[in-house]
Amino acid sequence: MEKKKEFEQGITSQKEDFSQWYIDTVLKTAMADYSCVRGCMNIRPYGYAVWENIQAEFDRRFKETGHENAYFPLFVPESLLMKEAEHVEGFAPEVPWVTHVGGEALTERLAIRPTSETVICAAYKEWIQSYRDLPVLINQWANIVRWEKRTRLFLRTSEFLWQEGHTCHRTAEEAMEETMRMLEVYRECCETELAMPVVKGRKSESEKFAGAVETYSIEGLLADGNAIQNGTSHFLGQNFSKAFDIKFLDEDNTEKHVWQTSWGVSTRLVGALIMRHGDDSGLILPPRIAPIQAVIVPVYKEASKTAVLEEAHKIHAELRGAGIRVKCDDRETVRPGFKYNEWEMKGVPLRIEIGPRDIEKGHAVIARRLDREKTFVQRAELAKALPAMLERFQADLFERARADMEENTRETSTLDELAEIISTQRGFVWAGWDGSPETEAEVKEKTKATIRNIPLEGGEPTQGLKDLVSGKPAKHRALFARAY
Repeated sequence: MEKKKEFEQGITSQKEDFSQWYIDTVLKTAMADYSCVRGCMNIRPYGYAVWENIQAEFDRRFKETGHENAYFPLFVPESLLMKEAEHVEGFAPEVPWVTHVGGEALTERLAIRPTSETVICAAYKEWIQSYRDLPVLINQWANIVRWEKRTRLFLRTSEFLWQEGHTCHRTAEEAMEETMRMLEVYRECCETELAMPVVKGRKSESEKFAGAVETYSIEGLLADGNAIQNGTSHFLGQNFSKAFDIKFLDEDNTEKHVWQTSWGVSTRLVGALIMRHGDDSGLILPPRIAPIQAVIVPVYKEASKTAVLEEAHKIHAELRGAGIRVKCDDRETVRPGFKYNEWEMKGVPLRIEIGPRDIEKGHAVIARRLDREKTFVQRAELAKALPAMLERFQADLFERARADMEENTRETSTLDELAEIISTQRGFVWAGWDGSPETEAEVKEKTKATIRNIPLEGGEPTQGLKDLVSGKPAKHRALFARAY
């Protein structure tokens, strides 16, 4: 009874406290909870099912573009990690070290991987000898450890799950093509499967990945007006191949260093998904990655119980046969109204209500989680109608998110106005930037906003555009926002 009472209390409203709303939603929908290990989380079955569906969609696209999955060690010898100086400096504060096994000190410390460039480069040095060995197109699904001081479920934890692609190429042009190809894969998958619109662009020098020549990102805007980096693709150039001496014998019989890329997305996408689509009732999940796309709730009194349950189970079997991820909630311990609220909180896209009158009239009632719109669907047409309804839901969810991002994207020409927009309205803000780190640092200090990226479309400055701090001619039209 205590659990039921707690569930019925609902969650904090977004307007009252968005951060608390997020925590309430993650905990009450059993997506994840806090672990006994500091800074870590337990991803519960419902949350992990969302991650599995996201993972499957990305993995399919990776394989379609010629990539193969492999796995590399969790531990990185200190001597390897130290080979690329900029890379080490970027991750040093977050790296945990293994120094002892049992009571015996190790002769060399082992880092628990903050990312895998170094340990993978050590393998590539042995694997690549000739131009015939190229390109190497490998992806790894793994866990990563970065010892964060401030954590938030899914968004920032000391250990998290991700994928990291690591590729080697014969020329700089081929490596850059790969960098941009995977950035587009990220954009397409986020928008198509997660219904989250994003902006593709290049990171500033201060925001790029440690050790990369260039970093590109997809940036999303969440319901509270803060931005989130949903994925990154890095052109590593020859920085790592020279540090690790990864060479190949080319057709002209000369030895050359390979050109490399790396790219990754992580379980922070689950957090972004919650914050982008959720409302005061809880989750709203895109049908394409929802663990349960439709839930059947039988509504009956004792006299009609047997007939209604039989019909509900028949519907369940038919929908499963049609490839729909469906659940029949035939629990007798809670009332239909409680089930409605529970599945609404868990973000199931469609609810199918079936009762004795519905059976008599030959239809079922379909309720959409997105807008609570109810539709009567003929019983015989149910298995055919639902796929189209799910696709409409997916499209409507994306359009709602896109419209919100558009409404909350503004433009300014002064630092004072940027500070005002960021403090009162949040969202994305276009502004001129002269390309200097000094300007970037001053904006961050005065507004807590950062350059999310220089968009690939719309990032070129218009004639007469000036830097919002220095007043100098702008080199870029950059996208600013506060971010998680």
